[in-house]
Amino acid sequence: MRLLLAFTAGGLFGTGLFLSGMTDTRKVQGWLDVFGDWDPTLAFVMGGAIVPMAIAWRLTKGRKPLVGGSFPAPATGKAGHRLILGSVLFGMGWGLVGLCPGPAMASLAYGGWGGALFLLSMAAGMLVAPKLAVQLDRMAAKA
Repeated sequence: MRLLLAFTAGGLFGTGLFLSGMTDTRKVQGWLDVFGDWDPTLAFVMGGAIVPMAIAWRLTKGRKPLVGGSFPAPATGKAGHRLILGSVLFGMGWGLVGLCPGPAMASLAYGGWGGALFLLSMAAGMLVAPKLAVQLDRMAAKA
């Protein structure tokens, strides 16, 4: 049952990415080009994700998931150096390439080398990140 729900949710997510244009790198870069030829349509995609999730988080208080253990605890609200650096790197990658991890995986269905190169680079970054995080934590502790 859990795998079926995961497959369904993943399929729905991928369909949403495709229909919203999030797998089209030109559309994403147009959204990020605020001072150029700005395309505001992805703001509706963002609103279409944030509003239902805000409602869902409110409704989950005191409840348990249908499958699985428990819902994650709310964030503490503290923005540490790891969150800030990760956000900057994510934003740089998104702006330069026009893809983030979900749409990059969906874009593999189109073929071509762009999405595959992005995913390989992302995987390399994921392998390096834990070692880099230890170094950054040491530097932050000294400061």
